[in-house]
Amino acid sequence: MPNKKTPAGLPAMDRAKHDAGSIEYSLGSHLVYSISKDPLTATDRDWFYSAAHTVRDRLTEGWIKTMRRYYDEDAKRVYYLSMEFLMGRTLSNAISNIGCDDAFGQAVRALGLDQERLRDQEFDAALGNGGLGRLAACFLDSMATLGIPGYGYGIRYEYGMFTQAIDDGHQVEHPDNWLRYGNPWEFPRPEILYQVKFHGHVVSYADEHGRPCCHWVDTDDVMAMAYDYPIPGYGTETVNNMRLWAAKASRDFDLRYFNEGNYIKAVEDKNESENLSKVLYPDDTTQMGRELRLKQQYFFVCATLQDILVRHHKHHDGFDTLPDKVAIQLNDTHPSIAIPELIRILVDQHGLAWDHAWDIVTRTFSYTNHTLMPEAMETWPVELFERVLPRHLQIIYEINHRFLKDVMHHYPDDAGLWARMSIIDESNGRRVRMAHLAIVGSHKVNGVAELHTQLMKDTIFGDFHRLWPDKIVNMTNGITPRRWLHQANPGLSGLISQHLGNDWVRDLKQLERLAPLADDAGFRAAFAQVKRDNKTRLARLIGQHLHLAVDPESLFDVQVKRIHEYKRQLLNVLHVITLYNRLRAGTDCVPRTAIFSGKAAPGYRQAKLIIKLINDVADIVNNDPAVHGRLKIAFIPNYDVTTAQDIMPAADLSQQISTAGTEASGTGNMKLSLNGALTIGTLDGANVEIRQEVGPENFFIFGLTTPEVANLRQAGYNPWDYYHGNEELRHVLDMIRDGYFSPEDRDRFRPIFDALTVGGDNYLLLADYASYIACQQEVETLYRDREAWMRKAILNVAHMGKFSSDRTIAEYARHIWQAKAVAAPR
Repeated sequence: MPNKKTPAGLPAMDRAKHDAGSIEYSLGSHLVYSISKDPLTATDRDWFYSAAHTVRDRLTEGWIKTMRRYYDEDAKRVYYLSMEFLMGRTLSNAISNIGCDDAFGQAVRALGLDQERLRDQEFDAALGNGGLGRLAACFLDSMATLGIPGYGYGIRYEYGMFTQAIDDGHQVEHPDNWLRYGNPWEFPRPEILYQVKFHGHVVSYADEHGRPCCHWVDTDDVMAMAYDYPIPGYGTETVNNMRLWAAKASRDFDLRYFNEGNYIKAVEDKNESENLSKVLYPDDTTQMGRELRLKQQYFFVCATLQDILVRHHKHHDGFDTLPDKVAIQLNDTHPSIAIPELIRILVDQHGLAWDHAWDIVTRTFSYTNHTLMPEAMETWPVELFERVLPRHLQIIYEINHRFLKDVMHHYPDDAGLWARMSIIDESNGRRVRMAHLAIVGSHKVNGVAELHTQLMKDTIFGDFHRLWPDKIVNMTNGITPRRWLHQANPGLSGLISQHLGNDWVRDLKQLERLAPLADDAGFRAAFAQVKRDNKTRLARLIGQHLHLAVDPESLFDVQVKRIHEYKRQLLNVLHVITLYNRLRAGTDCVPRTAIFSGKAAPGYRQAKLIIKLINDVADIVNNDPAVHGRLKIAFIPNYDVTTAQDIMPAADLSQQISTAGTEASGTGNMKLSLNGALTIGTLDGANVEIRQEVGPENFFIFGLTTPEVANLRQAGYNPWDYYHGNEELRHVLDMIRDGYFSPEDRDRFRPIFDALTVGGDNYLLLADYASYIACQQEVETLYRDREAWMRKAILNVAHMGKFSSDRTIAEYARHIWQAKAVAAPR
């Protein structure tokens, strides 16, 4: 076993100095020696890669020192397992976090380069779909900033979330080939390679002591190769690690086929194996797609657990200390196959007794739930599990058998409850309920907002809460203020720092000191100027990319998020059409620019039809001289982290209008409020807590509450009552139904009308319409008083301190992981 103390000292690294002269030298040196380009012929992309290597040098020394500190202090490590990490661009984030903004800017200018153009050469690392992946990225930033020994684990997808184009109003998906020019931030680790097995069958036998044993044999094998990414904390020397796995074939080609001249067959196994990490979320509407998705989940979990145990055993014998030195957080159910996998390792490979292994497993894992909707709960057919992971299905059966024995002991006469709590759903073609597996195998389960957590206890996981009343806890989500204010909104960040200093970037609660400045006319004017500058910049981008002129003085009304029926972009469209009708009728309305952005899942037809409706409505409204330019609609394509950073600082109004009881938390609401947007929303997800923090008088609330939604459904909701009872609503819906916005295809949007009427209006848009329209009228009234609006916007910023991901991570560390920070030298 190696010594616990690692060798002291690292070689001096002059190129890692942070002054402008050293950075300028590094930029030129990397251009020549790393990129092999002459400055006379170098392109912007060449200079970007030189800049990335320059910054990477300055991360590497801290990275190595951080890993050594964790070993030297024998720190408890946190492993955050997630199928998604929506990292966005790294260059600006890394420069800011290591404190090189000014020096880097000076060096770039000295070389005659444009820093903005350099930044624009970087592709977003879009290894995620939305809030789940972006939350994971924020958490990695906060763990590094707080000095928590945290590691992210996921998959190095060759193609990330698709690139969205809008063609004649339709969403068109293109491959997101983010690696086409390579990734300067990653460190390939070809020496870190683990075997991952699929298929085969299980051989059962008794060992020499008569104990039952299982051996998984005749498997199809794939190798997982590690790629490491440094994650720098802000204002600290701590640099944590994100390790992503790429699939590699266990053999490159079959020489027999190659020698026969069958070159395609020779590399067939290699290509099939490496498809595992090819694309984020393969289409799971086909049997092949479902199998690939399950394989992806097991692939990264299997490699990760092997890696964790290798690291653990460098300093510790056996497994009894594992829960004291390792905390594994499952980000949603995608990695929950890790629970039976760790049992397999402990029992099958190392001979631990089941009860001993189960105690270790349940004290090591914790699980974050992200959805309240039963239809969104991940389940897998037993038949698929049996074919792909036969040993794991046996282990799940054993977990379930032992768990149900305990349930029956507590509730001996309730067969219905046994069926509801079982890990195997026997009522829908026999499926494995992954959320139930995660709950049973974890010591803590958390929701991501106070309302969400309470609903977990009261509804979908109520039976589990009765059995284990202390297991489900709340960890309200947060966002990193480094990216979402300090970097995304330099104008506002600078204004805040002028009055508060810079410590707020690490301690967001300090923003409370802005509250008195809401009554300072000079500060309000400066705050309004920052907002106007941001709106002017976004208006310029919209003009360049959409060829649409928008007025920066208009109300920028923003809804940016994944397109989904429960998020109710369609309710926003109903309001836009209502405004359009009022303007045509001569009503005096505040000039408004309605800004939409978001992607629909490729197979989600209704969401894609909503995108088409938004664009068709925009085509009519934006070109109608009767509205005199007082209403404009912009759908900004290919929503990603960089696009969000362009839009959010410019927003006046943040639309957070999901049906109450459907959104787990939301983090876009936090980002927009932190950038000085007022929120119009329902009492759903984290909206409830944001309203509590900023004050009800500084938040536009509308719509049914969660209990009212339940009562209305129970009473028998009939959307036709609202259709016939509200003339303005009826007119709007008839326009959609009758082809007003699609004169070349009158029936194009009939499915939307039908879903809202004969289809039952699942998300109660019609029930909330009148309240929403009335609330939007309150928005207009306030916006006419710009001083009052700015005062409320400042108070929103001032009271967003709770929603820092630093606070969230500190709570995880204290209440779930029992992990302590390892201080870095300042």
